[in-house]
Formats: sequence, C-alpha cells, structure tokens
Amino acid sequence: MPTGVPKLRKALKKSAPGLSVERELWADGCDVVIGIDEVGKGSWAGPLTLGAVVVPKDRRIYKLRDSKQLRSSEREAMFDRIANWAEAWAIGHASPAECDQLGMSAAQKLAAKRAIAGLGLHRPPDAVVIDGKWDFIGHSRTVKLVKGDSISLSIAAASILAKVTRDRLMIDDADCYPGFDFAANKGYPCPQHQLALRAYGPTAIHRRSWAFMDDLVWTGSRRLTPHVRADPAQETLNLF
Repeated sequence: MPTGVPKLRKALKKSAPGLSVERELWADGCDVVIGIDEVGKGSWAGPLTLGAVVVPKDRRIYKLRDSKQLRSSEREAMFDRIANWAEAWAIGHASPAECDQLGMSAAQKLAAKRAIAGLGLHRPPDAVVIDGKWDFIGHSRTVKLVKGDSISLSIAAASILAKVTRDRLMIDDADCYPGFDFAANKGYPCPQHQLALRAYGPTAIHRRSWAFMDDLVWTGSRRLTPHVRADPAQETLNLF
C-alpha cells in the first residue's frame, strides 16, 4: 500500500475538517469521544461498513479530508497514517444478508455496535460524533452533524477508514464475480452493473430484497422480500 501522501490539491486546501466539536466535548469533561461514519448504504452489493475512531488530543494529522473529496489513491495513502495516528479505531460491517433480513436502519445500528465493540475500550465512551441527522447510536451524548465528515476530524478519519476497507473488500470480490466490474463500481449502481444483473442475475453478495431486483431475471436463487420492522428508527442498540 502507498506510504507517502500526495501533495494536497489546491481545491482541497480550504476545506479541512477540524477539532472544534471534539474540543468542546473534551472541555466539557468528555474524555473519550468517538467519531463514526458509514459507507455502502446506497450500494446494491457488498456490506454496509462503519468506521469508528478515537482521535488523540495532542497530535494533529495533516491532509485529512472527507473521503468523498479524495481520490482513491489519496484515500489509500491516508489509511495507514490515520491508523497509526488514532488512539483507537475499528471497522464494523453488516453483511448483505443482514441488510436484507434486518432492514437498513437496523443493519446500520448493528454495524455501529460492532465497530464500537471493536475499539476495545475499557469503558463506554463519553460522547459519539456522527454524520447526519439521525442518531443511530442511542448514546446519551450523541452529536449529530450535517456534512459532519467535512466538519469533524474524527468523522473524516472514520470515513476514510470505512471507505478504504470496503473498497478493498469489493476489489477482492471482483475476481469472484467477473462481469460485474465490482473493482470499479464497488457494488454501486451504474450501467455495467445493471447490465450484468440482467444478464447473470444476482450474486451471493447482492442485497436481494431491494426494489431494483423486482424486474430481473432470476437464476434459481430465492427472491427475498424486505423484512418489515415496526418503527426501526426508534429502536436503540442498548450499548451503553
């Protein structure tokens, strides 16, 4: 994997996420603050992946940006730097089958639970910082930030770790499922992916309950229907 970080492109120099949110929490007595971000929610194939990161208070990292702003090579170059810099980090997945069986809301909560557990903390975190408007964590001190990956360094770090990890998994799966071009599209919708689905039917890593499957040719695999849950957004993980 790349070890050097490319020179920061001019377009990204003024868009650095910072630690203002984390510093407010630290000053308020929150010693352990976790940043969380997800990737793969809109994908047709592959896992839903969440990154969880605890950033250090006394060491900065440069050239870190929201993963969506970076090229693949730039994210790869940042991965090891973030992993070595963070106080703790972990990745949690919900498999395609779990996304089908649980629904996306519950699957996201499950992946978050696994990511937080993977941090190996000796006590519950004092606060969690997440991207977006929905608190899928259920912590008493959850900070929700719209476009949080461009605001919070913790979330931006989590976004890169999650994105690179999931991309690597999809690249590995590309050899198992030729024709779907997973190495390029990472399981997301695109013309090549649509054509392959119509030609070959779904693979073992496709989310089979999704509406895009309705008009496809099926090749003996069982068609799943979405699992209906009562008010999934109101469910909590009971982690803390």
